[in-house]
Amino acid sequence: MALPRRFQVIRLTDAAAERVREIVRNAGSETTGIRVGVKNGGCAGMEYTVGLADGAASAADDVVDLGDAKVFIDPAATLFLLGTEMDYETTKLRAGFVFNNPNQTSACGCGESVTLKAADPSALERTQA
Repeated sequence: MALPRRFQVIRLTDAAAERVREIVRNAGSETTGIRVGVKNGGCAGMEYTVGLADGAASAADDVVDLGDAKVFIDPAATLFLLGTEMDYETTKLRAGFVFNNPNQTSACGCGESVTLKAADPSALERTQA
């Protein structure tokens, strides 16, 4: 089921948007942004994925356009990421993207993997109407 385009799958904090722009500036000339998704793995069942994206979006991708950089959302991850805020955090021990996801039901002790449930798009349609 395709979601109406009025939904933005994820939103980025200012820190995350600036980090994406920095990644694109420092990457090769073919890099247009990053691709965000989820995959099976880890002790909690799923892991967030973030990688470089080259070229244009596919027709199925959702895209957050930051002007000089883009965040492409893997279509297979859309229902798991719907409503997520993506942040970038720097602490004394680590720096990286952080996902504040309302579809996350638990995480493993080390924080590397999560348990996610698929969002219900019909519930979102009712709240947007």
